[in-house]
Amino acid sequence: MKQYKPVKNLLSKGTTNSKTAKNDIKTFILYLSPHNLNSKKITLCPNASKGCIASCLYSAGRGKFSNVQKSRINKANYFVSDKKEFIKQLVSEIRKEVTKAAKNDYKVAFRLNGTSDIDFVYLMAKYQDYHINLIPYDKVYFYDYTKSYARAIRYKNHKNYTLTFSKSESNLKECEKIRLEKGINIAVVFSGELPKKYKNIKVVDGDKSDLEMLKYKGVILGLKAKGDAKKDTSGFVINNY
Repeated sequence: MKQYKPVKNLLSKGTTNSKTAKNDIKTFILYLSPHNLNSKKITLCPNASKGCIASCLYSAGRGKFSNVQKSRINKANYFVSDKKEFIKQLVSEIRKEVTKAAKNDYKVAFRLNGTSDIDFVYLMAKYQDYHINLIPYDKVYFYDYTKSYARAIRYKNHKNYTLTFSKSESNLKECEKIRLEKGINIAVVFSGELPKKYKNIKVVDGDKSDLEMLKYKGVILGLKAKGDAKKDTSGFVINNY
């Protein structure tokens, strides 16, 4: 018996998110329920810290509505129950939007980890032989935030996939390694106004739009604490700077 209901659309329009709505490129985003909120209790955020889990934006914005949460849980159940079919549908939806963008000559962006941390680029190549770096169109962008040091390094110089490494209260060593790598942005959540520099690294306003990470390399993408993150005491949110 299936643990999920049929999903008409995996991708949501970026206009449904207050941050991606600011993007100057047509954007699509994939939302799954985070961490282990699925029928098999498999974590979809394997590198999430306690502070990250407690401060997750899963219930922020439209995510506060029960129907939206149920939809995201259903998509997560789909993924953990039938990964191959899920990836097949995801690739089909991406192809459709890329084709439309090429035909009408506009740019399009995809964020496949709105509330998860999965290597969809690898899975699309594995299950569907779909390699995003081979897309014959130079106006397609894929981007994500990740807490996986290995993924951040793996895709550092990828043609059209940009990853920003996310700082937590427990990955300071990895952040330092990322800083020394140069060229990879680090997302840091701050309380109050953003500083001009953090750890002697330039801070840019990461809330200006969801595509700021495409405009910079080797900077801190400063994000203001939202939702439950405002209550954080773990060190996930930076209070003193």
